[in-house]
Order: sequence, then structure tokens, then C-alpha cells
Amino acid sequence: MTHDYKSTINLPQTDFPMRGDLPKREPGWLAEWERVGRYAQIQQKTAHRDSVFVLHDGPPYANGPIHIGHAVNKILKDIVVKSKLLAGQRAPYVPGWDCHGLPIEIAVEKKFGKPGDKLDAAAFRQKCREYAAEQVDTQRNDFKRLGVLGDWDHPYRSMDFRFEADMLRALARIVSNGHVLRGAKPVYWCFDCASALAEAEIEYADKVSPAVDVAYDALDAKALAKKFGVEAGDAIVAIPIWTTTPWTLPESQAVSLGADLEYALIEGPARDGKRVLLVVASALVDKVAARYSLLPPGEGVRGTDEGAQVLGHATGSALEGLKLRHPFYPREVPVILGEHVSADDGTGAVHTSPDHGVEDFVVAREYGIGLLNYIEPRGTYRADTPQADSLALGGMHIWKANEALVELLRQRGVLLAFSKIEHSYPHCWRHKTPVIYRTTPQWFISMEQQDLRETALTAIKNVRWVPGWGEERIAGMVAGRPDWCISRQRTWGVPIALFVHKATQEPHPHSVELLEQVAQKVEQGGIDAWFTLDAAELLGDDAKDYEKVTDVLDVWFDSGVTHYTVIDQRPELQQGAATHYKVMYLEGSDQHRGWFQSSLLTSAAIHGRAPYNEVLTHGFAVDANGRKMSKSLGNVVAPQKVMDTLGADVLRLWVASADYRNEMTVSDEILKRVSDSYRRIRNTARFLLGNLDGFDPAVHLLPVEDSVLLDQWAVQQAYDVQQAVIAAYERNDYPDVIARIQNFCTNELGALYLDITKDRLYTMPADSRGRRSAQSAMYRIAEALVRWLAPVLSFTAEEIWQQLPGERSDSVLFETWYDGLSAAQSSPEQRRWWADLLAIRDSASRVLEGMRKAEQIGAALEAKLVVHADAALSTRYAEAADELRFFFITSDFTLAPLAPRADDAVKVELDGAEAWVFASVSGAAKCVRCWHRRDDVGSHAAHPELCDRCISNIEGPGEDRRWF
Repeated sequence: MTHDYKSTINLPQTDFPMRGDLPKREPGWLAEWERVGRYAQIQQKTAHRDSVFVLHDGPPYANGPIHIGHAVNKILKDIVVKSKLLAGQRAPYVPGWDCHGLPIEIAVEKKFGKPGDKLDAAAFRQKCREYAAEQVDTQRNDFKRLGVLGDWDHPYRSMDFRFEADMLRALARIVSNGHVLRGAKPVYWCFDCASALAEAEIEYADKVSPAVDVAYDALDAKALAKKFGVEAGDAIVAIPIWTTTPWTLPESQAVSLGADLEYALIEGPARDGKRVLLVVASALVDKVAARYSLLPPGEGVRGTDEGAQVLGHATGSALEGLKLRHPFYPREVPVILGEHVSADDGTGAVHTSPDHGVEDFVVAREYGIGLLNYIEPRGTYRADTPQADSLALGGMHIWKANEALVELLRQRGVLLAFSKIEHSYPHCWRHKTPVIYRTTPQWFISMEQQDLRETALTAIKNVRWVPGWGEERIAGMVAGRPDWCISRQRTWGVPIALFVHKATQEPHPHSVELLEQVAQKVEQGGIDAWFTLDAAELLGDDAKDYEKVTDVLDVWFDSGVTHYTVIDQRPELQQGAATHYKVMYLEGSDQHRGWFQSSLLTSAAIHGRAPYNEVLTHGFAVDANGRKMSKSLGNVVAPQKVMDTLGADVLRLWVASADYRNEMTVSDEILKRVSDSYRRIRNTARFLLGNLDGFDPAVHLLPVEDSVLLDQWAVQQAYDVQQAVIAAYERNDYPDVIARIQNFCTNELGALYLDITKDRLYTMPADSRGRRSAQSAMYRIAEALVRWLAPVLSFTAEEIWQQLPGERSDSVLFETWYDGLSAAQSSPEQRRWWADLLAIRDSASRVLEGMRKAEQIGAALEAKLVVHADAALSTRYAEAADELRFFFITSDFTLAPLAPRADDAVKVELDGAEAWVFASVSGAAKCVRCWHRRDDVGSHAAHPELCDRCISNIEGPGEDRRWF
């Protein structure tokens, strides 16, 4: 009769479920964190720490639900913060939002119309404030659902009155340090925004533009030709220009040449029966000849590709001051010299409109050429724009004018060539529409006035950039960027609260002091306090001579000064008495020209240094085909859907696993694979917890050095992994963190240690040394593993933490890296002992797998194993030989000399040693309790189905294990 020995087996027991059921369980953890104030608890528990790490939150814009990019960004930040907590640092995290600016204005305009339609400006700003607050609440809930811990009850918002006031104080510091200037300069201008744009608000996209070659006829043709040593006779002599912006021609006021460039005078196509001579850069003659279809003299005027006859040469400097005729206005156009002119393309001559180009503006100013300002904010010509022949330009939009102007040039005979080209062109990042350069009076932070550029470039070198290429990228951008236009012509924003003289437009001499007085009012009543302020209240009798600036600050200034308005103002973010202090900024790779740069420039202007010690950059999420997420493509992966179906921890595991330094590929299939990886990690934790049933570390925890050798090895492996994991967290290499954990769970634990120790855990007496040794190792491994997981799998780690035995704190995030593994460090000799044994096991596993495939055995316990080893190996493993069958999970093991051996033995690849593995089918009876096949099964009448060791384990003193 078969006995039931189930009650004698120590089967795993745990309340930690196999199924994570994350979409249902995670909200419960969130509710608990809210109830107990988990973030505040962490700050209280870590307040004494001597090292402070501040990850300063780059504020997302308060408009619309979060997308996968938001999720990537916030999860990465949370991983950083939590890893710093475990590293023993104080790591406060204050989330923030960017609340001013055009997108919110547009949203409010759609509902209430533009300011002045249904609402006055003050009421319009209030609606913007209300809309932004609603968006903040929506996004905050999603961010919290991601498992991100932070001071969500006290975030910073750029529309808070104190923040707005501190912005003005930051502006005052920058003004005081001499970095702010006002002037008419070319700035990017969006017609849809009806405002100036910053460099960071520009993106590039392809655009089809008309490309025209236009002849500027010389007023004195003979004088121009004579510069080339040529007699012109009655010929027309012209300098042709090439441009892709015909709409700028009404404001053309000069033609720029390169002073040191060589120019050629060539035969051009005749006009109205007259000979035409053209001045073009010598290096471009062939290209020009092809565009104009020129033929040598005597073969007609137009041809295909025969080239043009060169009549003479002259340098650009020799032509300076000559007068040309505007192509359709009765306007004299001088020839001037500019360093920006090259012979790379076009004609070597550049039509110059200081209203619409940076280089044009600079060179025109040198020659005393002023502005015309024909273009209005919405992109139409002013009503008083001069008519060109019968073409009335007033009120016409410039894009429409392109076609009309080309036709006008054709009718006048000055159009030498026309084509359409597709080229990269600046667009507004909000509206995705083309922008122009427009010269208007604006406020700037000067890059040169007080050596701001050099200060910033020096500061960049003192920052740790992750990845390293970030340093070169931002340095190149700062080195080449123009002055920063900080003024915008909008309603919803923090005003540039300066008073300027009505006649001179110079700021009031006491601007710094006045800004503080305005800031005090804004701190009480918000930005409306400026717009309703009576200037006489602050200026007294001076008020009659001054006017208030109505422009608002660029929103990149809002977020760019958060180092001053947030870090410098909130005590918990400051160094205090701590001896170590670091600030990190972490955002997407587009922020080298955005927030990273605006923050750098304002901090350099205020403090003379960078606002951060470290900058980490991540890539963008793309689909499996490398395409950007797009509703029209149907490839959007919404984080809300992922959390509702798979759970936030799966999303967090994807973020940590992906190489954030490049584009991060995500799809439903990829997330499914990540879910599988999550389950493997979870099942490993469940196995550890299940086998810790009945284990009290205060009573049962064995010293590492007194443990079974295999358990010492397992703890040593965990120690090695922990060292690698900590180092990977420190260098922000999260894919390596996950790879180390997954490999450890799959290989060292799943495929080896946990498999081997089942016998000891299940079959030995509950309180035996062998079982307590395995539990002690598993306890230590679980204590370490839960900490490794905590920054990434935050919900799961808390769940594991609550299931671990022993007295413990309420949260794993109150802890630091586990220090109970350090005693497991091993010598080189010990590592060699294990390396060779594992190599032998690997060969044995292949032999046993072959027997399984041949259907000779089902499980490895149905086999007997023989290892033929050389003398040195035999001596090394002789003492452990009696227990090696448990290591190989076979029913019998023999350590034999090299000869004789079976013919089908398999050689083990070892360095400096020799071993062969041979396996055969065991003919012994199977023990029903431990499943080993042993010759002693049936030797005891009371337990005819058990082997000797099982009988000892249930009735006697129990077996003793030293090795495995």
C-alpha cells in the first residue's frame, strides 16, 4: 500500500500571487501611498543623509493628456531618483509644469475668441489660467499612475503668483548683470503665432520654394563694364542674384558681393534685342551658363550646355559703391561688400533686405541702410507698400505674392531663370508652418555684451553629459547661436515689466529696483498686477516720460530660470548642511537647443555657472519600423492603454530595458515580450518567497561562512550582480541593470541554484541546517533583488517587500542597497573551483538532454553520471563527491580516473585540466518522496517506497549537507 508522504514535504507557501494582475493591483498601491503620504515619509526618513541629489524636473507643457514620450521621460526620472535613494542619498523630486504660452492661448481662443472679442485681456488670461490648471490635474493623475513618486501636492507651476514674481526677480538679476538689450534685429517670426520665436521653437521640414535668378541692371552700364576692362557700348550690364524668397524683393535695398571673390563678366541672353552682359562669380560661371542656357557668340543667344563667353574679371571690392536699378521699383540699389557672400551656389551676388535676414541686417547696418518694414505680423504686405507696375501688393500675403512677383519679373524681362526646389526650411514647432526672418524691435539676452557666450561654453565643460556626445552638441549650438530674443507679442505670459523712455526707448535707469517692486505686486496678484499698474504709482513725476513694455517673456525663459525660481527658492532642494550636492537635468535629445540651453544661459547670466552638474539625454519613442508616433499612421502606443491592460510596471520595465540613448522602439508585440520578461522576474521572486515560508531571519539566518557551499556560491553570485547593478545605476545604464537581473534570475537562479536546492528545501527537515542554509541564501538574495528592482518595478518591489519575512520598514524605498552579501566574497581559487565544476555540469546537461531526446530517460534523476577527471581535478572535487549527484540532479554520481572510460563519453572543455562525462540509465527503484533512483529503496519494511535518506529525514536525525 502506498503511503502519503505529502505532509513530510516542505512545499512553497506564499501569498505573493503568480499573476501580477497589475492593472487591478497597482491602483491599490497608489491609494496606499496617498493615504500614508509615501513621498513625505521618504523625505523624512532620508532627511539626515549627507549627500543630496536633485533631479530637477523639466516642466512638461500643460496641454493635453500625456503621451508615450511623457511616460518615457517621467519613468526615467523616477528610476534615477529611486536609485539615488537606495544609494543612500537624499533625493527630493518636485514635479513642475510650463503653463504660459501660445498653445494654451489657442485652446482658449477656440472657445472664447481672441482677447477683445468676447473677453477683455484680463478675463482671457484668467481663462488661460483655469485651462492650464485643468490640464495640470489631468497630467498629474497619469504621472502618478506611472508609479512616479514626487511632491505632487506641492508642484511648481509657472503660472503660480510666486513663480511669476520670481521670474521677474531672475530677469532683474540678468538686467543688473548687463546681459539684456533692446533693438531691432531679425528674429524668426510665425504668422500663425503673430509673434517672434526662439531658436528652440524652430524645427526643420521640407518646403517647395520658387528659385529665381533676377537681373539688377547697372545705372551706369559703361562704368560697371569698365571695371572688367570691357567697353559695353549700348549693352545692358547687370548683376544677377539668386533667391528662393521672391517675396523679399520689394524690400531689397542692396546687392552684396564678396570683397575677395573673383567675378567674371559674361555674355548673357539678349533682352529686347539688346546685348546683355552679366557679372557672376568666376567659380559659378558654368552653373550659371547651364541655368541660363547660354551659347558662345556667333551661335545664337540661347543653347543648352555649351557654356558662356567670359569677357573679363574683377574682384568684388572693385565694384563696391556702384549703383544698380531695383528690378521693379524706381529705387537705387548700391553694391556693398559682405563676409557672408560665397561662391558655393547661386551667382555670387546676394540681394540684401535687412528686414528679413541676419547677415543682411548686419551688413546693411554697416552701410547705414535702414528698414522698410513692409510685412505685417500676419504675413501680409502693409497697405502702403508701393505698387509694382500694375501689381498692388498691399494686403497680399507673401506666399501668394511669390507667384505674382515671378510673373512681374518675367514681364519686365529681368527673370533670367525660374525653377522650383525642395529644401529644408524652418517651421514653427507648434503650427508646423513655414516661418520667416522679420526685423522688429525686440528684447534680447546678448551673447556677447558681457561675455555670456564664453561663460556658457566654459560652464559646459564642467558638466557630466550622458551620453557624452551631448557636450559637443550643446557647445556647438551655443558657439553659433545669435542673441536670444526673449520678447513675445502675446497675452498669456509673464510681462517684461520694464519702463522705457517714450523718446529714446531706453529702460528706466532704476529698472532693477523697479522690477523688485513689480515682483512684490505680482506675488500678491499675479501678472495682471503689471497690466493694471498705473506707472505713476512707481515712477511718480517720471511717469509722463515713460511707457510700460507690453511684450511678454519667451516661455523658454519661464522654464529656463527654474533653477532660480524653484531650486534656489525651495529649502528641500538646496544643499543645506550636506557635504555632497548634485543637480541633474534629464530630458529628450531636442532639449540641447531648448531647456538645457535656456537654463544654461540664464544661470550663466545670473550665477556665472551651469545650473546642473549632470545632464542626461534620452531619445524618442518610435514604432517597430522606426517611425514617429502618429495618429494618422495608427501607430500610437498610449501609456494609459498600456497601464490599463498590462500595468505600469510593464511599461516601466520597457523604458528601463530600452536603450534610451537612441530611439526607443515600442509596439504591442514588444510590450508583450516585456510582459514575458516581467513574469520571469516575478516568478523568481515568488519562488524565493514561497521557500521562505516559516523562516524567521532573527532566529534562522545562518552566517554565510557556515552555510552549505552551494549557498555560499549563490550569495557570492548575488554579490557580484549587486556590484554590477549598483555600478550600472550609477552610470545610468538601465538596460544593463535589467540585463543583469534577468540573466541572474534565468541562469544562476532559475537554471541552476533554484533547481538544485529544491531537493534540500522540499525533502530535508524544516529546521535542518541544510534547509535553513538554503533559506538563508534565498533570504539574502531576495533582500538584494527587491532593492535592485525597486527603482524600476516600483509596485512589484513594494509587494515583494511586504511579503518578505522578518521585521522591516514600511517601504523598500526607506532602505539602501543590501549589505548582507558582502561576506560572500570569494578568492580566485574558489572561483576557479566553481568555474570548472560549472563547465562539467554544462557538458553533463548536454549529455542528459541527448538521452532525453533519444527517449532513454524522462528526467535527469533517471540517469547515473560518471565524470572521468585527471588527478588534479579528482583531488579538487574528491571531498564533495558524495554530494555531487545533487549538484548534477542525477540519482547517482561517480568521480572516476581518466582511464578506463566509456567510448561515448563526452570531453569537457577546460583550461589546463581534463575531464570526460558519461551517463547511463539507472536501474534502481524510484523513491516516491524524493524521486531519486536508489539501490536502498525498499530496504525498510515500514517504508518500502523510500530511500534511506528520506527515512532519516522524516524519522531520524536527517541528512547532513556540506556542499550541495
